[in-house]
Amino acid sequence: MSMPPPAIAPDDEHYWSAIRRQYTPSPEFINLENGYFGPPALPVQAALRRYQEQVDRENSYFLRVRFPERLEQVMAALAAFTGAARDELLITRNAMESLNILIQGYPFAAGDAVLLARHDYDSVIDTFGMVGERRSLQLVTVDVPLDPGSDEEIVDLYERAITPRTRVVLVTHLVHRTGQVMPLAKIAAMARRRGIDVIADAAHSLAHIDYTVPALGVEFAAFNLHKWAGAPLGTGLLYIARHRIADIAPLFGDVGHAPGDIMKLGHFSAVPPAPVLAIEDALRFHASIGTPNKEARLRYLARYWMDRVRDVPGVRLFTPRDARRHGALASFGIAGMAARDVAERLMRDHRIFTVVRGIGDEECVRVTPHLYTSPDDLDALVAAIRALAG
Repeated sequence: MSMPPPAIAPDDEHYWSAIRRQYTPSPEFINLENGYFGPPALPVQAALRRYQEQVDRENSYFLRVRFPERLEQVMAALAAFTGAARDELLITRNAMESLNILIQGYPFAAGDAVLLARHDYDSVIDTFGMVGERRSLQLVTVDVPLDPGSDEEIVDLYERAITPRTRVVLVTHLVHRTGQVMPLAKIAAMARRRGIDVIADAAHSLAHIDYTVPALGVEFAAFNLHKWAGAPLGTGLLYIARHRIADIAPLFGDVGHAPGDIMKLGHFSAVPPAPVLAIEDALRFHASIGTPNKEARLRYLARYWMDRVRDVPGVRLFTPRDARRHGALASFGIAGMAARDVAERLMRDHRIFTVVRGIGDEECVRVTPHLYTSPDDLDALVAAIRALAG
């Protein structure tokens, strides 16, 4: 096993400028909307092109003869990275596909209750609503504070919302709207004591926050690999604890695998193999930096701009003040301006690309730097916010 990289200071610009050169962002604008998906680093881009050329050249021979063995190498790398067993993992196209497999395959009974948070991902809420109508489920929603005082405050909020019919709790590990990191393991421990399952939406947390999957304490989890792990677009991951696989019915038709084989859930037919193969290259590049270093740098970048606008009159931050409660993602608003107007003016007047997200009954502008983001980029954002707020 290779040694982890040494600790790197999050403000060591000499080191991080070298990492920045491994990416090729557009020179036409400053991209601060890296939450949608993360650009693969140059070594991953090069590997993806090689794999695609080989697939195109060898055609069905590659898929039938070479791909099975190569796929096992990728799965071994994912198992080592996540800490989960190989037979508990399934590659999907994204976290939303993983969540659909879980939600639509879960053995709900009529009258079961599902506990959600208002800040959960819209499509996940919609999927639960669709399944709820089909299976007569009760959906209960909590409002999590934007700037909680403690983990226990959040755990207690979820616990007080549990009813005798609660069967599943959905927990978004890193909230896509505000960047808040939820105390997933503590919520899962509380739910487990009550015999309730937790489904973790970890779309944004893998390779962003330093953890292993078993440490989350959940038996069901969905991840993206094309966000912070840096794999090509269209790669996700599903985790199901081995002893729970038989409980999930296939969303896609399959009778060729045993009930306890996670591959029964992955009958997607032919899928592009090149992005899947490049997952291993993405994990290798990520490992050269190290998750702790990456997490610290991303959090530093978020603090860099937030601390410089926090006291600007009219500017409101929607992200927790405590640095331990957020990662790279953070959101803001400007009094008297619609969030969509702010985002449009940032792009039109300052060539800074962001995105608008809803939070409760409001909207906010989400800012998501990446490893290629420089302090100069964030200085430009700070100047633009000050100009708009003035």
